[in-house]
Amino acid sequence: MSKLVPPHGGKGLTTCLLEGDELAAEKKKAEGLRKITISPRVKGDLIMLGIGGFSPLTGFMNKADWKGVCDNFLLAGGTFWPVPVCLDVSKEDAYAISEGDEIALYDSKYDEILATMKVTEKYEMTQKDKEYECEKVFMGEGTPTAQEFWKIAKDDHPGVQMVMNQGEFNLAGPVKVLSESHYPKTYAGIYHRPAESRKVFEERGWSEVAALQLRNPMHRSHEYLCKIAVEVCDGVYIHSLVGNLKPGDIPAEVRVKCIDALVKNYFVEQFVVQGGYPLDMRYAGPREGLLHAVFRQNYGCSKMIIGRDHAGVGDFYGMFEAQTIFDKIPYAKEACPTPGQALECQPLKIDWTFYCYKCDGMASLKTCPHGKEDRVLLSGTMLRKLLSEGGELPDHFGRDEVIEILRQYYEGVTDKVEIKLHGAATGDDKK
Repeated sequence: MSKLVPPHGGKGLTTCLLEGDELAAEKKKAEGLRKITISPRVKGDLIMLGIGGFSPLTGFMNKADWKGVCDNFLLAGGTFWPVPVCLDVSKEDAYAISEGDEIALYDSKYDEILATMKVTEKYEMTQKDKEYECEKVFMGEGTPTAQEFWKIAKDDHPGVQMVMNQGEFNLAGPVKVLSESHYPKTYAGIYHRPAESRKVFEERGWSEVAALQLRNPMHRSHEYLCKIAVEVCDGVYIHSLVGNLKPGDIPAEVRVKCIDALVKNYFVEQFVVQGGYPLDMRYAGPREGLLHAVFRQNYGCSKMIIGRDHAGVGDFYGMFEAQTIFDKIPYAKEACPTPGQALECQPLKIDWTFYCYKCDGMASLKTCPHGKEDRVLLSGTMLRKLLSEGGELPDHFGRDEVIEILRQYYEGVTDKVEIKLHGAATGDDKK
């Protein structure tokens, strides 16, 4: 009997990835179906549906699920879910498809059919519907009114841009996944299915596992967060996004090298596991923090490390809004009465962390009494900006081994992207 937290939804790991004879037969059938080209974001969602990362989902959401998630964080059946998982298509494709049809979901970049899907519902997403989704999912305390939000969101929020650029219709229905694309090969040893990470944790005898979400290279603050988690749990799962990021972010293979260097030199390796997952960032701040907790529960983690500005972008969210949202959502058993429907992965809330010269070590706002002038404020955005511009990093910003890997990467970058700083990167709103 596993001691790990059960998968979300109360149905075990719901995997849609086919194997063996069933896979071969479905691939053959897929060649004769209408092909629908999918976006990179949908591709990541599809693979997560395949490997059980999005348990208990087995396909793309219908209108009732979409609205329930936007309004109440709940699927129509009462299971907690924080972010829509939808398949968008153009008006032309939608008019050519009827409910009951089977279609093939096609990745044009790799010239591969990734899945088949039976269409159970087709619903229009008007401009108003898209705006509604954006306000519900992406609007945070940093822009408390819709007027303030839209003044900057269309130009500065990549998640909003993604939704507003979607096709005019959504298709709902169960999927049969035929491939995990290039991820198992490109990230061999790092890319995990939930069943694989669970097996590793069980072999180590772990029951309480904390996950660290990572989209930036690990700096001293990330290291400190992990070490706090190791002290209070059986181990930590450093779980990196290996899907698409926004321009200017550092590629997954570089981040993996940085994590390897840190774990090898600064951790007791038996208490750390490194993994990767295939989603694109949505930059949905608090809502994405909840999504991270949902699928980390499926990967076997009972705790989700939530620090400052988790999954944020710009100044759209309050610094600790991704922590407080866990106290406001209907994930409790009263709202989700059926066993397994409530979110069981809980937040490990940690304050703003930094290196303090007077404390002579890593500290947080809860443990350090000194002023801003004595602190090295750490952020992935600041790290990327300084390195991309050839600037010098302050002492104690990062480990030498990691900084050297990043400098080598930036020396080979020819197309530089301007990196904007914001409150989370500069600490301007902190004492």
